[in-house]
Amino acid sequence: MTEETAVPMADAIGVRDAVTVNMPADSAYLSVLRTATAGLAARLDFTLDEIEDLRIGVDEACAMLLSQALPGTELTTEFELAADGMRISVSVITADGRLPARDTFAWTVLSALAGEVDAEVGPDDRVSIVLYKRRGTLEPA
Repeated sequence: MTEETAVPMADAIGVRDAVTVNMPADSAYLSVLRTATAGLAARLDFTLDEIEDLRIGVDEACAMLLSQALPGTELTTEFELAADGMRISVSVITADGRLPARDTFAWTVLSALAGEVDAEVGPDDRVSIVLYKRRGTLEPA
């Protein structure tokens, strides 16, 4: 696992810090990612409920992606910490670049936990799920 903290950046969402975690695309390592998520959310003064929502949301996003990850590849998670929330992008290289279905129960749960959710395909069929959670907002159930 590698961790990289960037200097504060001045961009559209006001990113204060950026952290990237790379680990094998294997569910055995997800506890490390859940812990990193909770620690970063606590740093931004998220409530305990919001922290738990993010932990579960990241876990759910990883479960969606790990099922299609190419063997031997890495799961990359990028955290962008802003004054009002956190953006989390989880991505893996896949065989076919297939986006997760948005009409599933898993996607509905993910949306309820994280607030704003999107998915995209990048170069080399890298599929990403992007979560954006604002601090202190109540999401509809």
